[in-house]
Amino acid sequence: MSPPTSGSKHSESGVARLCGSGTSGFLELMIFHPIDTVAKRLMSNQSRLFVSGQPFSVGVANTNQVLFKDAANAAFLKKYASLFPGLGFAAGYKIMQRVYKFGGQPFVNEYLNRNYKQNFNNVFGEKTGKAVMHATAGSFVGIGEIALLPLDVLKIKRQTNPEAFRGRGVLKIVADEGMGLYRGALWTAGRNAPGSFALFGGSAFVKEWVFKLEDYSKATFFQNFCASIGGSVASITVAAPLDVVKTRIQNRNFDNPEGGMNIIRNMIRNEGMGAFFKGLLPKILVVGPKLVFSFTIAQQLIPIFHAYFEETGVTNIGNTKAVQASN
Repeated sequence: MSPPTSGSKHSESGVARLCGSGTSGFLELMIFHPIDTVAKRLMSNQSRLFVSGQPFSVGVANTNQVLFKDAANAAFLKKYASLFPGLGFAAGYKIMQRVYKFGGQPFVNEYLNRNYKQNFNNVFGEKTGKAVMHATAGSFVGIGEIALLPLDVLKIKRQTNPEAFRGRGVLKIVADEGMGLYRGALWTAGRNAPGSFALFGGSAFVKEWVFKLEDYSKATFFQNFCASIGGSVASITVAAPLDVVKTRIQNRNFDNPEGGMNIIRNMIRNEGMGAFFKGLLPKILVVGPKLVFSFTIAQQLIPIFHAYFEETGVTNIGNTKAVQASN
């Protein structure tokens, strides 16, 4: 959660969390969307780019084709523009996702802190229990992200399989597919639960055990930055295998779906176990900084918005009963 803005230790308003996390999601989108497209296209690719015995230039050409598709032989600016398919879906999904995750996890964590703090402390001990409580709140929020799955599906298909949109507009696709847009929901929940657990738990672990912070809200910018790195790398690595399966489920043509178990069998048979970690390095190098960036920005902006809204009277919670923060 974000640091308090005054000596009175109370939760930030919901509108401050909305604005802070939403702004962080928008800035993240504008900066990182092209690289996200690269990672998705690498994960969706099922052929070997660099084959033993072939010239290195052939591997480079194969990579170029996978990344830029129809713009593979175009000029630089056109290639770069080709990395922005599905930007509208990405905008809706990413901003809503960040608002939901970064703005929602503190509410769940506060609920657990009020009602189950002693249970966590009894099982894990006071220090570890606090970190596990943060992680558990993150896991619950991560599972709930499946509500945003249709936007994620449309974004990924636009990034990796634009042919699925030919001849149909977005509204037509939604009308035709209906609940089919929730295909892969269980796999998504299976990925998000441990991934979000690792994200918030890893961050809390760094603050608790590396920086010895008793009050997480007093973390400095540098401490939050380091904690975000720890949580992001842990989250991406833990979620990687199911993330590849989820992406391949979602990037199929609407009229040719494929189940997760069948995808797993084909991956093991045709590509080997390493296929489950395809795109992991690009994701750590790209999604990691995205998470670190957006989480840090959210932490900085939420208290700023909170102070501004209180000062201008947009919110009026400054005199409410202080809430015992769990940070």
